[in-house]
Amino acid sequence: MTSNKSGLTEKITPILVIVSILLAFAVGVLWQKVANFEGGGVKTTATNPVADTVVQPQGPTNGKMTDEQAASIPAITSSDHVRGVSDPEVYLIEYSDYQCPFCGQFHPTTLQVLDEYSDKVAVVYRHFPLRQIHPQAEPAAQASECVAEIGGEEAFWKFTDYLFENQDTALNDFAKSANAIGINGTAVETCLTNEDMAGVVEEQYQGGISSGVTGTPGNIIMNKKGEAWIIPGAVPFASIKATLDEALQS
Repeated sequence: MTSNKSGLTEKITPILVIVSILLAFAVGVLWQKVANFEGGGVKTTATNPVADTVVQPQGPTNGKMTDEQAASIPAITSSDHVRGVSDPEVYLIEYSDYQCPFCGQFHPTTLQVLDEYSDKVAVVYRHFPLRQIHPQAEPAAQASECVAEIGGEEAFWKFTDYLFENQDTALNDFAKSANAIGINGTAVETCLTNEDMAGVVEEQYQGGISSGVTGTPGNIIMNKKGEAWIIPGAVPFASIKATLDEALQS
């Protein structure tokens, strides 16, 4: 009996080793994909979580875009959330996800841009929720639009700052987060339940895809000439500054 058990163990052990190796490889690949997608580092294709189709990026993964690629970026209109000087020489358009940790890391950088380029640059915030990996990203985006509908642009930016500054807790209760900035949380809950702002979020998401955004934060810098540069990921201020200066001098 002992001999049979020993033989069986000898046969099973190599199989278990192979299975363990395969599982470890699969976990590693999955982790890398998630990290790339969050950090704006997907270089080939991006999956559209709504239509479940593969979308080819329309622009370069990093650097100046062609005129045709720049033309694919949705125009900035009065419906956009814009922060900064009213007639900027350059826009920093950020496609972002409230649950994305890299977006949280990058948010202070956008504030620094506004501080150091206060008379030249404005920041545009657009939604790009990574629904497959961030379950709270979509409702957070809708909640921010509800807040804007109820309290206006100032409330939207207060809510945005609050979500990024309190990512660990603020995404668990949007009514409470709204109350924290002085907006009626019950009204926000009703707006969310009715999905009143789902179309707004989806339109911005699709605009990000058409612009060549493949992850978050997806940053686009555009000057008055319509020239555009795409910068994926939570890059340091120095990197953003270099491109802003190029756009201003072009």
